[in-house]
Amino acid sequence: MKKTVGFKESVALLLLMLVILGTGVIHFGLAPNVPVLMVIGLLLGWLRLRGFSWGELMAGIKEGISTAVIPIFIFLLIGALIAVWIQAGVIPSLMVVGFHLISARYFAPSVFLVCSLVGVAIGSGFTTISTVGIALFGMGTTLGVSPALTAGAIISGAVFGDKMSPLSDSTNLAAAVAGADLFAHLKNMLWSTIPAFLCSLAGFFALGLTSHQATSGRLASTVAVLSSHFAISWWAALPIVLMFACAWRRVPAIPTLFLNIAVTIGLIYAWRPNFRLQALVNLIQDGYVAKTGNQAVDSLLTRGGISAMMGTVALILMTLALGGILMHTGIIEQAMAPLTARLTKPGRLIFVALCAGIGVNLFVGEQYLSVILPGNAFKDAFARIKLAPLALSRVLEDGGSVINYLIPWGVAGSFAAGTLGVSVTAFLPFTFFSLLSPLFSFLSGLTGIGLKWQENVQD
Repeated sequence: MKKTVGFKESVALLLLMLVILGTGVIHFGLAPNVPVLMVIGLLLGWLRLRGFSWGELMAGIKEGISTAVIPIFIFLLIGALIAVWIQAGVIPSLMVVGFHLISARYFAPSVFLVCSLVGVAIGSGFTTISTVGIALFGMGTTLGVSPALTAGAIISGAVFGDKMSPLSDSTNLAAAVAGADLFAHLKNMLWSTIPAFLCSLAGFFALGLTSHQATSGRLASTVAVLSSHFAISWWAALPIVLMFACAWRRVPAIPTLFLNIAVTIGLIYAWRPNFRLQALVNLIQDGYVAKTGNQAVDSLLTRGGISAMMGTVALILMTLALGGILMHTGIIEQAMAPLTARLTKPGRLIFVALCAGIGVNLFVGEQYLSVILPGNAFKDAFARIKLAPLALSRVLEDGGSVINYLIPWGVAGSFAAGTLGVSVTAFLPFTFFSLLSPLFSFLSGLTGIGLKWQENVQD
């Protein structure tokens, strides 16, 4: 017979894992990789003592990691893309244009709106953060805006765009897991998304006001440095337009990134025909190193490269290995089973399903699993009380995919922190959209407003 772990033991193991991760990452400020590795080691040791064979445990690790091949390759390409975009002047050009177009006084809400629009258009929060987000972050630093507030506005907009785009992998996944139509799912999410969006915008207006007089000198100085060291041109918009075009043509992420890198390399050689091949290889491998003489600009634009993504790649491998062990040994399933069997009221069911998605993010740290595991666990419970699949798919988004950006050891959270250079614990209080989405989803379930039932799913 297949060995199992009981409910109480499963809950105890999950709570112990959370204490170790939370204490290490939040209390001691450690990088998440080592605490996650420690949790894996302790979990393997305990399960082996409980009678699980090494073969079973290794199978769990393999199952978990096997889902990471495509995301890891995408992250490596994003590292290369950031480096060549800076070298070709794409990100510096975005910063210069942004200084002229985006309101300095209302910078934080402007950033939120821009990232929201870009995110909806391209359907990828990661790409939004790592391209337009970097340029906007540099602008915020120049304007003297809090890095944590700027990062929160960037991530909030990127998450909104990722959530509400029909091109988004996580949005398509939530609809598919729940068995809901994609566009009906997008429409139904508006009940929680619009209030969260408007409240987030109000929050950024309240906190994001800056003095234009105090920043005009810094703006002029930064624009002068960028213009003298980079090719600032409208041609720099070509890779951005190409990215939008590929998104709307539904070209997958990997060929889109390869094509964008190739076109950007063409721009580099158009500006600098003598750019050496070895320098290009070093750029893609190690990232761009800015040497403008301006310390602030240099710290902003020294980033990118394949090697810069290896910390995120390592964390992805470890969190998915942890998730694979927890799934293969039935720990998460055992912890959820009693909850799904006893919930008969919609408000309580939705609250627990939201908590399950948040919990998977906390315990596993992987965005897709935070949708897949609660979706499979709660599908029958939603059907039993006659809630439509649309009700479940919205909960999976609001409690699952949007929350991963708030977890220091989560894949999305560590990616955003590494890309922008701001810790998750610093930008978390300002990532209003991710914080508010589950709240309004719960209120919808509690009040019944916008809640879809099987008999009125066409309304």
